[in-house]
Amino acid sequence: MRTNKMCAIMGNLTRFKELLPLTENRPIATLPFDCKYRLIDFNLSSIVNANINTIFMVFNDDETQSVFDHIGGGKEWNLDGVQNRFFINVYQDLLKQKAEHKAYYEKVIDYLKKSKSEYVVFMGSKMLCNIDLRAVLKIHQMQKNDMTVVYKRVGKDNIHPSDMLLDVAADGKITETMIAKDTTLGEKNNLAMDIYIMQTQALIEALSVGQNTNASVNLETFFRNLVGTINSSSYEYTGYLSNIYDVETYFQANMDMLDPKKFNSLLYSNQKIYTKLKNEVPTYYSDSSQVENSQFASGSIIEGTVKDSLVSRQAFVHPDAVVENAILLANNNIGEGAVVRHAILDKNVAVEAGVKVIGTPTHPVVLKKDSYVISDIYGGE
Repeated sequence: MRTNKMCAIMGNLTRFKELLPLTENRPIATLPFDCKYRLIDFNLSSIVNANINTIFMVFNDDETQSVFDHIGGGKEWNLDGVQNRFFINVYQDLLKQKAEHKAYYEKVIDYLKKSKSEYVVFMGSKMLCNIDLRAVLKIHQMQKNDMTVVYKRVGKDNIHPSDMLLDVAADGKITETMIAKDTTLGEKNNLAMDIYIMQTQALIEALSVGQNTNASVNLETFFRNLVGTINSSSYEYTGYLSNIYDVETYFQANMDMLDPKKFNSLLYSNQKIYTKLKNEVPTYYSDSSQVENSQFASGSIIEGTVKDSLVSRQAFVHPDAVVENAILLANNNIGEGAVVRHAILDKNVAVEAGVKVIGTPTHPVVLKKDSYVISDIYGGE
């Protein structure tokens, strides 16, 4: 084995009904973010920035098309070579193998063996961050424990009931884990970010034992359960983090990007974020347009007013239209004189001239993909 070399596993199985309809045909991992990115870009970028060249990913069977559409051959992340590769597996296939009493972790174990890596990192899908995995590995090597768990201290408003919390001793060792819904939250809590580093051989052995003792097929759950059974230490992440599990947290994570400090912390640290490239003309702003504190991707035409909003590719905001505190995903068409405020418009949404779509700061209206809006929508209607 080559010392310090890592391979990666990404788990993208968690589904939250609170994110519907945004996740109707896509996993959390491929939710659009900040005009031109997808959430998965941040995990992939953290992985390739750590010089990791192989990734094993697991998705639900009805969500893989969105992943392939975005990742393609993996060129943008340098994952399209002979040595640099990614593998996508279907969770339901693993469930079927377990139901048939077969060795359901064999594909994972085979990947780990063939990677010839000394270490493996696992990353979940709903924690938006830009983390230096090389720094986490260095701490893991220094602490000489079986597992290192990444966490961040957050307020109670940034925690989902299903999240795992940690008790951490002064020396960094994890003394206890608990599920958020089963404990009383404090003003600050050690939120496990579902990022783990282990020695590869130790994980292979744990998986081999696990599939013979009815362990969870969900790798995220498997790692969480493993924390309490082996010597585990912690790594405190201090950069930008958004825990995305419902429409409101997704909306706020995007709006955070209008804050220069948060924007720079996530996107302009010493680690670059890579995404799928689109060769398009720049966004056009007509003389009648009024733009304030907003971000735009390429290929859009802005003739109306846009304030405190994020606009993705190929959107058209017609004259006298007002877009405020909103997220417009790709190919939106906002008709003349229309008003869109406190809302998320998924791809290919058209709002007729003069129509109002108005939510609230805490409960934005969400229009599903391919919607055609011809009458006013207020609140959650």
